[in-house]
Amino acid sequence: MTAKFVADVGGTNIRIGQVDGNSLTNIEKYLCNDFPTIEDAIKHYFSQHPDVIFSYGCVAIACPVPGDWVKMTNHTWEFSIETLTAALGLEWLGVINDFTSVAHSLPVLSDDQKVQVGAGTAKANANIAVFGPGTGLGVDHLTMTDQGWKALDGEGGHVDFAPQDENDMAIWHYLKKKLGHVSAEEVLSGRGIVHIYEALAAHRQQAAVHTEPSQITDKALSDDCDLCTATLNQFCKIMGSFAGNLALNLGTAGGVYIGGGIAARFVDYIKASDFRERFEDKGRFRHYVSNIPTYIITEADHGLIGAAAYLEQNHKDY
Repeated sequence: MTAKFVADVGGTNIRIGQVDGNSLTNIEKYLCNDFPTIEDAIKHYFSQHPDVIFSYGCVAIACPVPGDWVKMTNHTWEFSIETLTAALGLEWLGVINDFTSVAHSLPVLSDDQKVQVGAGTAKANANIAVFGPGTGLGVDHLTMTDQGWKALDGEGGHVDFAPQDENDMAIWHYLKKKLGHVSAEEVLSGRGIVHIYEALAAHRQQAAVHTEPSQITDKALSDDCDLCTATLNQFCKIMGSFAGNLALNLGTAGGVYIGGGIAARFVDYIKASDFRERFEDKGRFRHYVSNIPTYIITEADHGLIGAAAYLEQNHKDY
């Protein structure tokens, strides 16, 4: 049986699954450190399915993909796409950035794989934006072309942080002194939560006793620490302002999506926060963004789903 596979590769784990029509099956997760090369990891997966002949695939990977040679940012794996294609015995292999994959998942996510925050109605085939606070801050846009959906890759996580209220200003001043340059990633990421917490502690002349983002968010969610609650509230506000900026940048009438590993942990908290108010707080252009919907991706396998969508669109001659 000839089959297609997709892989989602991060600095720690590689997830691999088979594409069966519109579904993903036989998803397995391995530690990258258990394999010397990505070839070894994928061949191990193939060996677990000896009755299947894999002919086509798509790999979404957490690093730039500028050409044939791919070198991971946070892991030792590096490889030639052409050589890997031959070594795996494939007829075609696509290798894309992991956030390119996230972007391609957006048009095919079902209502039970995302949660809408606030008002707004998406327009079909209109521009879409996605960002993902996690270890860093990934950003991508998606636009419809004559050849189908096209991801507009960039480094949007490194744009300047734009303060909007007194707390934002206190955070900016604290980080400007500490870092020199204050990018959006320095407030919208795991370390960003810690940065906000430290800055607000200094602003309030309180002791900053927590050092891990999970500690701060857990305390905030359980309402056990006023400073932690203020931190998470400000994180949601900043996230809303950033999402609104993305909506303005490309007229994303198809929606703005939040991916990454952080936001999905406290969906209800974000829905009850000032996220949406800050999203729409664009002065004379409030009317422009007010009907653009915002969503949180809740589907854990959206990276694989996006890789499958990219595979479907870019290689149709199965």
